[in-house]
Amino acid sequence: MRTGSATRILTRAGAVAGAVCSLTGCQNYNLFDAKGPVGAAEANILIIASVIMLAIIVPTMIATIVFAWWYREGNTRAQYRPNWAFSGRIEMVVWSVPLLTIIFLGGIAWIGAHRLDPMTPLDSDRKPIEVQVVSLDWKWLFIYPEQGVASVNRLVMPAATPVQFRLTSSSVWNSFFIPRLGSMIYTMRGMTTRLNLMADREGELYGLSTHFSGDGFADMNFPVQVASDEGFAEWVRQAKESSLKLDPASYGELAKQSTGDKPRLYGTVDPKLFDGIVAQTVPPGPGPSAPGGVEAVRPKGGS
Repeated sequence: MRTGSATRILTRAGAVAGAVCSLTGCQNYNLFDAKGPVGAAEANILIIASVIMLAIIVPTMIATIVFAWWYREGNTRAQYRPNWAFSGRIEMVVWSVPLLTIIFLGGIAWIGAHRLDPMTPLDSDRKPIEVQVVSLDWKWLFIYPEQGVASVNRLVMPAATPVQFRLTSSSVWNSFFIPRLGSMIYTMRGMTTRLNLMADREGELYGLSTHFSGDGFADMNFPVQVASDEGFAEWVRQAKESSLKLDPASYGELAKQSTGDKPRLYGTVDPKLFDGIVAQTVPPGPGPSAPGGVEAVRPKGGS
Protein backbone atom coordinates (compact mmCIF):
# COMPACT_ATOMS: atom_id res chain seq x y z
CA MET A 1 0.00 0.00 0.00
CA ARG A 2 1.34 3.44 -0.89
CA THR A 3 2.11 5.94 1.88
CA GLY A 4 -0.35 8.49 0.49
CA SER A 5 -3.17 5.94 0.41
CA ALA A 6 -2.45 4.80 3.95
CA THR A 7 -2.45 8.41 5.17
CA ARG A 8 -5.79 9.10 3.51
CA ILE A 9 -7.32 5.96 5.03
CA LEU A 10 -6.11 6.85 8.53
CA THR A 11 -7.36 10.43 8.12
CA ARG A 12 -10.81 9.26 7.05
CA ALA A 13 -10.95 6.71 9.88
CA GLY A 14 -10.06 9.43 12.37
CA ALA A 15 -12.73 11.71 10.97
CA VAL A 16 -15.36 8.96 11.17
CA ALA A 17 -14.34 8.12 14.75
CA GLY A 18 -14.52 11.78 15.71
CA ALA A 19 -17.96 12.15 14.13
CA VAL A 20 -19.27 9.04 15.89
CA CYS A 21 -17.83 10.28 19.17
CA SER A 22 -19.55 13.64 18.75
CA LEU A 23 -22.90 12.07 17.83
CA THR A 24 -22.81 9.72 20.81
CA GLY A 25 -21.93 12.46 23.29
CA CYS A 26 -18.39 11.28 24.07
CA GLN A 27 -17.35 14.88 24.70
CA ASN A 28 -19.49 14.85 27.83
CA TYR A 29 -17.13 12.29 29.36
CA ASN A 30 -13.83 13.60 28.01
CA LEU A 31 -11.34 13.27 30.85
CA PHE A 32 -8.88 15.57 29.09
CA ASP A 33 -11.38 18.43 28.74
CA ALA A 34 -11.51 19.18 32.45
CA LYS A 35 -13.82 21.85 33.83
CA GLY A 36 -12.41 21.99 37.34
CA PRO A 37 -9.08 21.97 39.22
CA VAL A 38 -9.35 18.33 40.31
CA GLY A 39 -10.14 17.08 36.82
CA ALA A 40 -7.35 19.21 35.33
CA ALA A 41 -4.80 17.82 37.81
CA GLU A 42 -5.89 14.23 37.10
CA ALA A 43 -5.72 14.80 33.34
CA ASN A 44 -2.22 16.21 33.78
CA ILE A 45 -1.16 13.07 35.67
CA LEU A 46 -2.51 10.86 32.87
CA ILE A 47 -0.61 12.83 30.23
CA ILE A 48 2.67 12.86 32.16
CA ALA A 49 2.38 9.13 32.95
CA SER A 50 1.73 8.34 29.29
CA VAL A 51 4.77 10.36 28.19
CA ILE A 52 6.97 8.60 30.76
CA MET A 53 5.77 5.17 29.64
CA LEU A 54 6.63 6.07 26.05
CA ALA A 55 10.28 6.00 27.18
CA ILE A 56 9.93 2.21 27.12
CA ILE A 57 7.35 1.74 24.40
CA VAL A 58 8.91 3.88 21.64
CA PRO A 59 12.51 2.55 21.93
CA THR A 60 11.18 -1.01 22.08
CA MET A 61 9.15 -0.55 18.91
CA ILE A 62 12.08 1.08 17.12
CA ALA A 63 14.49 -1.63 18.31
CA THR A 64 12.12 -4.36 17.08
CA ILE A 65 12.09 -2.88 13.57
CA VAL A 66 15.86 -2.24 13.55
CA PHE A 67 16.71 -5.76 14.74
CA ALA A 68 14.34 -7.37 12.23
CA TRP A 69 15.86 -5.31 9.42
CA TRP A 70 19.51 -5.77 10.45
CA TYR A 71 19.29 -9.52 11.01
CA ARG A 72 17.34 -10.22 7.86
CA GLU A 73 18.50 -13.14 5.76
CA GLY A 74 20.01 -10.98 3.03
CA ASN A 75 22.27 -8.90 5.31
CA THR A 76 25.72 -10.49 5.13
CA ARG A 77 27.20 -7.93 7.56
CA ALA A 78 25.08 -9.19 10.48
CA GLN A 79 27.17 -11.41 12.75
CA TYR A 80 25.68 -14.68 13.94
CA ARG A 81 26.81 -15.34 17.53
CA PRO A 82 25.24 -18.56 18.80
CA ASN A 83 27.46 -18.63 21.90
CA TRP A 84 26.80 -15.04 22.99
CA ALA A 85 25.38 -14.97 26.55
CA PHE A 86 25.95 -11.71 28.43
CA SER A 87 26.66 -7.99 28.06
CA GLY A 88 26.93 -5.74 31.10
CA ARG A 89 26.13 -2.62 29.07
CA ILE A 90 22.99 -4.13 27.61
CA GLU A 91 21.88 -5.35 31.02
CA MET A 92 22.38 -1.87 32.47
CA VAL A 93 20.21 -0.29 29.78
CA VAL A 94 17.58 -3.03 29.93
CA TRP A 95 17.14 -2.69 33.70
CA SER A 96 17.84 1.01 34.28
CA VAL A 97 15.22 2.39 31.89
CA PRO A 98 12.29 0.40 33.41
CA LEU A 99 13.59 1.16 36.91
CA LEU A 100 13.67 4.91 36.25
CA THR A 101 10.21 4.69 34.67
CA ILE A 102 8.80 2.94 37.74
CA ILE A 103 10.44 5.51 40.04
CA PHE A 104 8.98 8.43 38.08
CA LEU A 105 5.51 6.84 37.84
CA GLY A 106 5.58 5.93 41.54
CA GLY A 107 6.56 9.47 42.48
CA ILE A 108 3.77 10.98 40.38
CA ALA A 109 1.22 8.52 41.83
CA TRP A 110 2.36 9.17 45.41
CA ILE A 111 2.30 12.96 45.06
CA GLY A 112 -1.00 12.92 43.18
CA ALA A 113 -2.65 10.57 45.68
CA HIS A 114 -1.92 13.02 48.50
CA ARG A 115 -2.68 16.23 46.62
CA LEU A 116 -5.92 14.85 45.17
CA ASP A 117 -7.21 13.06 48.25
CA PRO A 118 -11.02 13.20 47.83
CA MET A 119 -11.43 14.24 51.48
CA THR A 120 -9.02 17.19 51.21
CA PRO A 121 -10.88 20.52 50.98
CA LEU A 122 -10.09 22.61 47.91
CA ASP A 123 -8.30 25.94 48.21
CA SER A 124 -10.75 28.76 47.66
CA ASP A 125 -11.72 32.09 49.17
CA ARG A 126 -15.36 31.05 48.89
CA LYS A 127 -17.31 29.14 51.49
CA PRO A 128 -18.03 25.60 50.22
CA ILE A 129 -21.55 24.26 49.97
CA GLU A 130 -22.53 20.79 51.14
CA VAL A 131 -24.41 18.29 49.00
CA GLN A 132 -25.54 14.94 50.38
CA VAL A 133 -25.72 12.21 47.74
CA VAL A 134 -27.68 8.97 47.96
CA SER A 135 -27.45 6.34 45.22
CA LEU A 136 -30.76 4.52 44.80
CA ASP A 137 -32.01 1.75 42.50
CA TRP A 138 -31.67 3.27 39.88
CA LYS A 139 -31.46 7.01 40.38
CA TRP A 140 -29.56 9.67 42.30
CA LEU A 141 -30.82 11.77 45.18
CA PHE A 142 -29.10 15.10 45.93
CA ILE A 143 -29.88 16.81 49.24
CA TYR A 144 -28.82 20.40 49.98
CA PRO A 145 -28.96 20.60 53.80
CA GLU A 146 -28.06 24.29 54.05
CA GLN A 147 -30.71 25.26 51.51
CA GLY A 148 -33.29 22.75 52.76
CA VAL A 149 -34.11 21.38 49.28
CA ALA A 150 -33.42 18.21 47.31
CA SER A 151 -33.47 16.98 43.73
CA VAL A 152 -33.61 13.65 41.94
CA ASN A 153 -31.43 12.92 38.91
CA ARG A 154 -30.20 16.49 38.55
CA LEU A 155 -27.27 18.15 40.29
CA VAL A 156 -27.02 21.95 40.39
CA MET A 157 -23.90 23.66 41.73
CA PRO A 158 -22.52 27.22 41.64
CA ALA A 159 -19.47 27.95 39.53
CA ALA A 160 -16.09 28.65 41.17
CA THR A 161 -17.43 27.43 44.52
CA PRO A 162 -16.12 24.30 46.26
CA VAL A 163 -18.70 21.58 46.78
CA GLN A 164 -18.28 19.12 49.63
CA PHE A 165 -20.11 15.89 48.84
CA ARG A 166 -21.14 13.35 51.46
CA LEU A 167 -22.17 10.14 49.77
CA THR A 168 -23.92 6.94 50.76
CA SER A 169 -26.04 4.22 49.18
CA SER A 170 -29.59 3.15 49.89
CA SER A 171 -28.93 -0.45 48.84
CA VAL A 172 -26.07 -1.92 46.81
CA TRP A 173 -22.64 -0.48 46.08
CA ASN A 174 -22.52 2.20 43.43
CA SER A 175 -20.11 4.82 42.18
CA PHE A 176 -20.39 8.56 41.62
CA PHE A 177 -18.44 10.14 38.78
CA ILE A 178 -18.51 13.48 36.95
CA PRO A 179 -15.74 12.85 34.39
CA ARG A 180 -14.93 16.46 33.56
CA LEU A 181 -14.65 17.36 37.24
CA GLY A 182 -12.70 14.24 38.25
CA SER A 183 -12.44 11.74 41.12
CA MET A 184 -14.82 8.80 40.90
CA ILE A 185 -15.81 7.58 44.36
CA TYR A 186 -17.90 4.69 45.68
CA THR A 187 -21.12 4.85 47.64
CA MET A 188 -21.84 2.11 50.20
CA ARG A 189 -24.83 1.38 52.42
CA GLY A 190 -24.29 2.19 56.07
CA MET A 191 -21.18 4.22 55.29
CA THR A 192 -20.29 7.71 54.05
CA THR A 193 -17.57 8.74 51.66
CA ARG A 194 -16.47 12.31 51.05
CA LEU A 195 -15.52 14.11 47.88
CA ASN A 196 -14.50 17.70 47.18
CA LEU A 197 -15.01 19.10 43.68
CA MET A 198 -15.29 22.48 42.02
CA ALA A 199 -16.32 23.65 38.55
CA ASP A 200 -14.38 26.54 37.04
CA ARG A 201 -17.17 28.09 35.01
CA GLU A 202 -20.83 27.86 34.10
CA GLY A 203 -22.03 25.15 31.78
CA GLU A 204 -23.77 21.80 31.45
CA LEU A 205 -21.87 18.69 32.49
CA TYR A 206 -22.88 15.06 32.95
CA GLY A 207 -22.44 12.55 35.73
CA LEU A 208 -22.95 8.82 35.83
CA SER A 209 -22.53 5.62 37.77
CA THR A 210 -19.54 3.47 36.82
CA HIS A 211 -20.38 0.44 38.98
CA PHE A 212 -22.87 -2.11 37.63
CA SER A 213 -25.83 -2.34 39.98
CA GLY A 214 -28.57 -4.13 38.08
CA ASP A 215 -31.02 -3.71 35.23
CA GLY A 216 -31.38 0.06 35.62
CA PHE A 217 -27.65 0.74 35.74
CA ALA A 218 -27.62 2.24 32.23
CA ASP A 219 -30.10 4.94 33.33
CA MET A 220 -28.02 6.06 36.30
CA ASN A 221 -26.68 9.19 34.64
CA PHE A 222 -27.63 12.75 35.45
CA PRO A 223 -27.10 16.28 34.12
CA VAL A 224 -24.93 18.64 36.14
CA GLN A 225 -25.83 22.30 35.82
CA VAL A 226 -23.04 24.67 36.82
CA ALA A 227 -24.76 28.02 37.40
CA SER A 228 -23.74 31.50 38.44
CA ASP A 229 -24.33 32.54 42.05
CA GLU A 230 -27.52 34.28 40.95
CA GLY A 231 -28.59 31.28 38.89
CA PHE A 232 -28.00 28.92 41.79
CA ALA A 233 -29.97 31.17 44.15
CA GLU A 234 -32.82 31.28 41.63
CA TRP A 235 -32.79 27.48 41.33
CA VAL A 236 -33.00 27.15 45.13
CA ARG A 237 -35.93 29.57 45.13
CA GLN A 238 -37.73 27.49 42.49
CA ALA A 239 -36.98 24.30 44.42
CA LYS A 240 -38.52 25.76 47.59
CA GLU A 241 -41.72 26.39 45.66
CA SER A 242 -42.13 22.65 45.08
CA SER A 243 -44.94 21.10 47.10
CA LEU A 244 -43.06 17.80 47.46
CA LYS A 245 -41.65 17.02 50.90
CA LEU A 246 -38.77 14.62 51.47
CA ASP A 247 -39.17 12.77 54.75
CA PRO A 248 -38.78 9.11 55.78
CA ALA A 249 -42.18 8.20 54.35
CA SER A 250 -41.64 9.82 50.93
CA TYR A 251 -38.07 8.54 50.89
CA GLY A 252 -39.40 5.01 51.34
CA GLU A 253 -41.43 5.43 48.16
CA LEU A 254 -38.49 6.99 46.34
CA ALA A 255 -36.18 4.14 47.37
CA LYS A 256 -38.30 1.58 45.51
CA GLN A 257 -36.62 0.23 42.39
CA SER A 258 -37.48 2.17 39.25
CA THR A 259 -35.82 3.16 36.00
CA GLY A 260 -35.88 6.27 33.84
CA ASP A 261 -37.01 8.62 36.63
CA LYS A 262 -37.39 12.22 35.47
CA PRO A 263 -35.72 14.98 37.52
CA ARG A 264 -37.89 16.43 40.27
CA LEU A 265 -37.50 18.80 43.19
CA TYR A 266 -38.40 18.63 46.87
CA GLY A 267 -39.24 21.96 48.51
CA THR A 268 -38.66 20.78 52.08
CA VAL A 269 -36.32 18.12 53.46
CA ASP A 270 -36.14 16.42 56.83
CA PRO A 271 -32.74 17.67 58.14
CA LYS A 272 -32.03 14.31 59.81
CA LEU A 273 -32.90 12.19 56.79
CA PHE A 274 -29.39 11.67 55.41
CA ASP A 275 -27.94 10.69 58.78
CA GLY A 276 -30.88 8.32 59.23
CA ILE A 277 -30.14 6.73 55.84
CA VAL A 278 -26.51 6.20 56.83
CA ALA A 279 -27.40 4.86 60.29
CA GLN A 280 -30.15 2.77 58.66
CA THR A 281 -32.73 4.04 61.11
CA VAL A 282 -34.55 4.92 57.91
CA PRO A 283 -35.37 1.62 56.14
CA PRO A 284 -32.90 0.98 53.29
CA GLY A 285 -33.89 0.36 49.70
CA PRO A 286 -35.00 -3.14 48.70
CA GLY A 287 -31.67 -3.92 47.05
CA PRO A 288 -31.08 -6.99 44.88
CA SER A 289 -32.76 -9.57 47.10
CA ALA A 290 -36.17 -10.62 45.82
CA PRO A 291 -38.93 -12.26 47.92
CA GLY A 292 -38.00 -15.78 48.95
CA GLY A 293 -34.30 -14.94 49.15
CA VAL A 294 -33.73 -15.31 45.41
CA GLU A 295 -31.07 -12.92 44.17
CA ALA A 296 -32.43 -10.56 41.52
CA VAL A 297 -31.69 -7.12 40.18
CA ARG A 298 -34.94 -6.48 38.34
CA PRO A 299 -37.40 -3.75 39.34
CA LYS A 300 -39.99 -4.76 41.91
CA GLY A 301 -43.07 -2.61 41.81
CA GLY A 302 -41.25 0.24 40.06
CA SER A 303 -41.84 1.84 36.72
